[in-house]
Amino acid sequence: MTTHVHFIGIGGTGLSAIARLLKESGYEVSGSDQTLSPYAENLQSLGIPVCVGHHPRNLTGADWVVRSSAIADDNVEVQAALQAKLPVYKRADFLGRLMESKIGIAIAGTHGKTTTTAMIAWMLSALKRDPSFIVGSALNNLKVNAHAGQGSAFVIEADEYDRMFLGLKPQIEIITNLEHDHPDCYPTFDDLYAAFEAFVNLLPADGVLIACADDANAVTLLTHARKKGLSVISYSLLSDLTINSPQWMQARASKVNARGGYDFSAATNVGTESATLAEVSLQVPGEHNVRNALATLSVAASLGIPLQAAADALGEFTGTGRRFEIRGEARGVLVIDDYAHHPTEIKATLAAARARYPQKKIWAVWQPHTYSRTQMLALEFSRAFADADEVLVTEIYASRESKQAYSSAEVVSSMPHSAARFTGSLEATTEDLLKNLGKNDALIVLSAGDAEQISANVLKGLNA
Repeated sequence: MTTHVHFIGIGGTGLSAIARLLKESGYEVSGSDQTLSPYAENLQSLGIPVCVGHHPRNLTGADWVVRSSAIADDNVEVQAALQAKLPVYKRADFLGRLMESKIGIAIAGTHGKTTTTAMIAWMLSALKRDPSFIVGSALNNLKVNAHAGQGSAFVIEADEYDRMFLGLKPQIEIITNLEHDHPDCYPTFDDLYAAFEAFVNLLPADGVLIACADDANAVTLLTHARKKGLSVISYSLLSDLTINSPQWMQARASKVNARGGYDFSAATNVGTESATLAEVSLQVPGEHNVRNALATLSVAASLGIPLQAAADALGEFTGTGRRFEIRGEARGVLVIDDYAHHPTEIKATLAAARARYPQKKIWAVWQPHTYSRTQMLALEFSRAFADADEVLVTEIYASRESKQAYSSAEVVSSMPHSAARFTGSLEATTEDLLKNLGKNDALIVLSAGDAEQISANVLKGLNA
């Protein structure tokens, strides 16, 4: 008999991906959420029933229940499942079960994990390896954020929030970088580091840790893994770097190409007695994507995939949704959405925009995400916009936090940028943009919240 899995909060990126994967694997799937998100609508097109609103009757016929981390214990469906003695899993518990029979490849880090996960999933797909994968955003190349493949690899974005990644069962791990984030979950950096060390400890004796040697905290985790006797691979963009592990992957002669990405030579000693080279030509912009590509090539080398074949596949990679996603162009104005919501991510995105569009005037709209993060990193945020010509800042998107008196206007008041201003609501910000954007301008909306509607409304207004 087919197992029926019901998802509470199915419209989010995490649960929608698992629901899709289970549907493709032959499970019966249903779900509920407070609103019908684009992800939920996509699941409906696959024949998955999605109820808007929560009610005990939504669980009819369910064998297992999976709940989003955003769903409270007193949710009526959670309570109904417990009363019916149905197994209720959080995402972390359930993902580990799915990975057990596969080669688990888990990508963690404060920044870059979505794109790196997508790169690896695309590389393996392009090379006919048919991986299973779960990514925090839809791949532009494949138009989906999850797939149940017949191949041996299971590629997954390892989310540290709520310690989700500690429920995974990986054979290969990637650490892209490590900075303090999610203060609502990790009050101090030591708390966050301890979780990442526990993540590394999940690796079996024959597991592999791949980490960025350009990041000091990732190097500390490399050292921890080596002390445990694990196989490690370091990757680096910095040519004068002292390699931090016996196995390494390095970018050489990196330069901007005509497509707006970077060309470079990838050199490695992984799987060979002497260094081998592959030529890489990316179309996704930014030096941070060179590092993401190096992580992907390190996975390829550890799996015995020919390096140049992997590099050629990366040249076809076109990114994911809301990661430097070009939404459109109207009246000479280019509109881009990006998920950046940490100072380091904002700097990287704006640096990529400056490198890709050196002749354009760059407008940055920043919607801060959560009060705790905005307050903790206020100084870093105030210094993150040097590569933008104009900076507009909206009010804070509370997300999972309750509304507070603190305003992002306080961050703007401390910004050294001469053209930064607080615009408050999304509507007022859109109005400001429509009055002031000009031909040959590039607008980049930086948001992990709902400010992507600014992009849509600006394009609509410019086309009116």
